[in-house]
Amino acid sequence: MTSDLLDELLRAIREKRPAVLATRLPDGRQELLFPTEEDKTQAGAEWPMAAARRALVEDEAITEAFGDGSVFLRPYNPRVRLIVVGAVHIAAPLAELARPAGMDVVLVDPRTAFATADRFPGIELVHKWPEEALDTLRPDHRTAVLTLTHDEKLDDPALMAALSGPSFYIGALGSSRTHEKRTQRLRDQGVAEEDIARIQAPIGLSIGARTPAEIAVAILAEVVAHLRGAAQS
Repeated sequence: MTSDLLDELLRAIREKRPAVLATRLPDGRQELLFPTEEDKTQAGAEWPMAAARRALVEDEAITEAFGDGSVFLRPYNPRVRLIVVGAVHIAAPLAELARPAGMDVVLVDPRTAFATADRFPGIELVHKWPEEALDTLRPDHRTAVLTLTHDEKLDDPALMAALSGPSFYIGALGSSRTHEKRTQRLRDQGVAEEDIARIQAPIGLSIGARTPAEIAVAILAEVVAHLRGAAQS
């Protein structure tokens, strides 16, 4: 690897840009690819961009036959990010569990009396309405969006914003009856059925969880299952 390419890779890691280091096996030529970005500088025909994107999504290195040989694709993903909407009692143990699992947590809640540094030490707090917050945070394929408030003024705009992007997991707290009412509101707002089907609700694996900590375990386990491709259909 050249020093210029290494500098570019380190810069991408610092900026949390998903990147793929592509190496042509016949001649060793290397290029840093950004297949999830619209303004790609690479000529698409020169490299297997679809395979590079797959390597990012699956978070695994792959070798792809391409042209007269093969290309080794090594993904460099940023840490998984949890965008949690609602500074509720479940959010605190969820944040505590997510950090040792290698995930970054962003807590979104415009209610400054609830989303405080005392209640959520070390957690990034965004005191904006969810639609504005998600427009700034720009969820990507390494992002899970969790709505926990039971308040349609907060949860519904967050879900609609999340459904417009590639988040690998979107979950909403609430009973099946609550979710039926929620899905009807989303339909009334013009959200398509295939998008509504992306919402995991009731949120979390069905393990009989009752306490906030137990519910947090169930939620995080379901997030991991979707991240690693082990979710049950």
